Amino acid sequence: MLRQFLLGGAVSLGNIAIHAAVMATVVGTARRALKWEHHRPQAWLAAAMVATVGILMVAHVAEVGVWALAYALLGVVPPGADILYFAFVSYATLGYGDVVPVERWRLLGPMAAMNGVLLFGWSTAVIFEVMRQAMRHRDQRGGP
Repeated sequence: MLRQFLLGGAVSLGNIAIHAAVMATVVGTARRALKWEHHRPQAWLAAAMVATVGILMVAHVAEVGVWALAYALLGVVPPGADILYFAFVSYATLGYGDVVPVERWRLLGPMAAMNGVLLFGWSTAVIFEVMRQAMRHRDQRGGP
């Protein structure tokens, strides 16, 4: 059990590092983009939000890929099972139960779910912050 916690914790920390790098880039880019001159504030806000959410979705897919790689290296899912599918349903907390990890690695699925919940929550906070900054900037410039 300790080995599962250590390896699951290591994968989670790796994903947190990926997420932190993406978050710092997204927030920094949004702050710089706020200084650009734009004549259609509503369109700019929509474009900023689509870009932010799109980048965060790519980050989450990469993080699922990290879990899938770990599962493949450790032999977590039974032979013939779709590792990427299992990684997605675990990370997104869907937990369909149609793919079950081998018993000696059973705790990795819930650890991936915990990692996904935390990173989805973090993403939500950053999406809100980018939107808040963009709307505040728009209001300071007198936009609609």
